Amino acid sequence: QVQLVESGGGLVQPGGSLRLSCAASGSIFSIIGMGWYRQAPGNQRELVATIPSGGSTNYADSVKGRFTISRDNTKNTTYLQMNSLKPEDTAVYYCNAEVRRTRREPIHSYWGQGTQVTVSS
Repeated sequence: QVQLVESGGGLVQPGGSLRLSCAASGSIFSIIGMGWYRQAPGNQRELVATIPSGGSTNYADSVKGRFTISRDNTKNTTYLQMNSLKPEDTAVYYCNAEVRRTRREPIHSYWGQGTQVTVSS
């Protein structure tokens, strides 16, 4: 099994910054891609940013220029640096990883438990 553990959420004032972390552990042969999604009350879960094992990153239009996704392959960890936060960024943020557990297994998608980000004065 594969576990994703997120950290770094909290309460921040508008214009502030937070850095989320997500560490993957367990039976991992390779991590194909990692990403962050968020879900606000009453809304569907939406993509925030993704980062493949090799290649360009992808961001939702609403966070471009403010958020930066990165990953440390040696630690199976992805980060989301969030700057210039706005009240509309308030949501539960979920980490996702596309993982191959062995060389022969297909890719499976795993999710973290979510971390709350609240932007409010």
